[in-house]
Amino acid sequence: MKKTLILCTALLVLMCGIIGCGKKDNTSTVTPTVEATPTATEAPTATPTPSPVPTPPEVYLRELFAEHGMKVGTCLTTQMINNKLMSELIVEQYSSVTMENSMKPDYIFNKEKSIEAGDLVVEFNTDMVQMLDWAKENEMAVRGHTLVWYSQTPAWIFYEDFDQSKELVSREVMLARLDSYMKQVFSMLEEQGYSDIIYAYDVVNEAIMEDGKLRMQMNNWYATIGDDFILQAFITANRYAPENIALFYNDYNEQFKTQALVDLVKSLVDEDGNSLIDGIGFQAHLYTEDNLTTYFKTVDALAELGITVEITELDVSLGAWQHEKRANEETLAEQGRYYYNLINGILERKDSGKLNIDALTFWGVSDGQSWRKSASPLLYNSAFMKKPAFYGAAQLKDFAGFTE
Repeated sequence: MKKTLILCTALLVLMCGIIGCGKKDNTSTVTPTVEATPTATEAPTATPTPSPVPTPPEVYLRELFAEHGMKVGTCLTTQMINNKLMSELIVEQYSSVTMENSMKPDYIFNKEKSIEAGDLVVEFNTDMVQMLDWAKENEMAVRGHTLVWYSQTPAWIFYEDFDQSKELVSREVMLARLDSYMKQVFSMLEEQGYSDIIYAYDVVNEAIMEDGKLRMQMNNWYATIGDDFILQAFITANRYAPENIALFYNDYNEQFKTQALVDLVKSLVDEDGNSLIDGIGFQAHLYTEDNLTTYFKTVDALAELGITVEITELDVSLGAWQHEKRANEETLAEQGRYYYNLINGILERKDSGKLNIDALTFWGVSDGQSWRKSASPLLYNSAFMKKPAFYGAAQLKDFAGFTE
């Protein structure tokens, strides 16, 4: 009986233990599981396919201008023709050349021989001959530059016995020297076989001031011959120049001298009223801030006289005369647009018959060799890369600095 009671009690305790182990403890702290918020996956940014940069078409200035019945040129030095890259570029792009210095009076007189002869002696220098030969070999036309100029002319040619310690010669003596000078130049060109490649010659250069008055100061042509020295120069040139060489008056800042140039052309006639001048040369040393409407008024005023007009020394500097600008993307684009509008206006006048123009000459090829290189005025940069200015001159508007 006692054993039975003990066994029952033990069984009861065992059952309670089993029940207690299976009961949930509601007092225990349960840390809830927080579901992680999924990170939003950003859509990858698509790399846009760049639009292909259009390649400018191959264009040659000589061909473009020939289509309008014009020559296109550059100034020339022996350094340029002796540089293979430059020589090939000039032949490729241009059809005309003007010697930068070698045909000017400073370079073609021989003082010792003149003293010995008692008369001016003209002697073509080796640089001039080399460039004329090069031009002939490469079928390039030549502008002669220049005969009568107050600058780059030796002072001794104006004095008695070619001695600057003596007096200036009389009008009669200087007219005789002028006659001898021009006779020798044109005769030597003919004798040496160069006359046929020269299409124009600047008989007188820069004889008018910006106020329209005759240049008198520091001008020995005026001091010896008088105020008709321009007329006398053209009378003499007409005496000796062959028919194929047109005779020009050439000047700078032409847009400020319009009426003076018109009056000059009208005055250059012989005793029978025949014109002694064939053309006016506009040097066109311009700036991108110069007003083209004003410039074309001068072009139109001279064109109405019926004479030939040539752009003889074109360059377009960045900025203004009082404030040059440096080359950057914006200023070079502005220059490209300026060249485009300038040459477009010239070609439109030519094609419509309003302007008799047969040649346009740039005063150099690349900025690095320009007399105004600080203002980057030409069609090629110093590395001979084409600028927007080139495409403006070539009338390729899409590459000349214009935007939509």
